Amino acid sequence: MNRDQIIGGGLLAASAAVIIIYVWLLIIPPIPGLDILLLKITGLVAVVAVFGILAWIGYTLATTPPPKPIEEIEKELEEELKKLEQEMKEEKPKEETKEESKQ
Repeated sequence: MNRDQIIGGGLLAASAAVIIIYVWLLIIPPIPGLDILLLKITGLVAVVAVFGILAWIGYTLATTPPPKPIEEIEKELEEELKKLEQEMKEEKPKEETKEESKQ
């Protein structure tokens, strides 16, 4: 078997076992009050996970600098294009003089 398939099978088996144990503890708790405690813990984990992710998204949005406006990017591209055109114009006369000197 492939390593990924073994890991997948293990995850499947572990998930099934946790589901069965969780349902068993909720339906037939061996200790009185354990079912309520388990629901409180589950709710706590769910709320912390959801709002933790929202907090992370908010932090990322608050600390990430805004992107440049499209107009600014277009200006930069035009400037670079002009520079390249000037460089190309400057190189052509140099090549022509080299060819003339060879003849």
